[in-house]
Amino acid sequence: MTSAVKVDTAHRDVIHDAQLNFSGTWLATCSHDHLVKVFEIHPNGNTFPKAELTGHEGPVWQVTWSHPKYDNVLASCSHDKKVIVWKEQKNWQKMYEYNQHEGSVNSICWAPHDYGLILACGSTDQNISILEFLADSTWNPVKIPAAHKCGVNGVSWAPFMSNAPIIEKEASRPTMRIVSGGNDNMVKIWKKESDQKWVLECTLEGHDDWVRDVAWAQTVAQGCATIASCGLDKRVIIWRSKNLDNPKSWTQTVLPLFEDVVNGVSWSLFGSVLAISCGDNKVSLWHEQAPDDWVQMASDHDDDMLDAD
Repeated sequence: MTSAVKVDTAHRDVIHDAQLNFSGTWLATCSHDHLVKVFEIHPNGNTFPKAELTGHEGPVWQVTWSHPKYDNVLASCSHDKKVIVWKEQKNWQKMYEYNQHEGSVNSICWAPHDYGLILACGSTDQNISILEFLADSTWNPVKIPAAHKCGVNGVSWAPFMSNAPIIEKEASRPTMRIVSGGNDNMVKIWKKESDQKWVLECTLEGHDDWVRDVAWAQTVAQGCATIASCGLDKRVIIWRSKNLDNPKSWTQTVLPLFEDVVNGVSWSLFGSVLAISCGDNKVSLWHEQAPDDWVQMASDHDDDMLDAD
């Protein structure tokens, strides 16, 4: 791996998140300075600032791009209790603002594009919101109340798996599912029922402290659904299920204990590599060498590996 591009964002405070779009041509950043910024990235490595988006009144925790099917659409969430959806229309403009949470909105995640333009949001107020863009160009918000006692820190969508063997045989399309993690030390899986309500499908117990992040792999590996979770207990847990209809089918593999709290987990596009970020500012990459045998590939403090092609 090599570092190819460095971007001077000119943020005035700590950067909390940086996300590339699907094709890697746009970069969005957000910061403690209340700003969201958008940069264009050229194949030659040059970067150009394209927009500075103002609208949040507190630190902005996360940004996330929708699928390119919906053009350049970007969402952001903040300590100010708001979620803002931005869209490029000649200039970047505010497409939608959601302000129905009573605490910091800590995590946002777009659903697989097959379902439509749908955003999940997790908040310190213990609730999860599902925001769906409708055919009449309005947004329909639905809440999952009291999802996690003391707050929700992470949300992630299950992939759209219409041909996967773990999907219900009688269903014409996959059941919508999300995973969440919170300050109750729990990882929870929610599914959408036919009456449009979201219900708790199962609770996964394995962490001894706050769960800081969750990530559902967007591919089915070895016929299994796969989730990663991490927390203040310095643990990363890999959860797997071969039958989503059976909530008791989930198994867990715990990675070796990390040296500091683990704040983030993120899967590669094909789910073969897991990136893990810790409170000591170290990032490491892991892959599955054999079934349930995860090995570290590299970390940002391993100079020999990071300089290798």
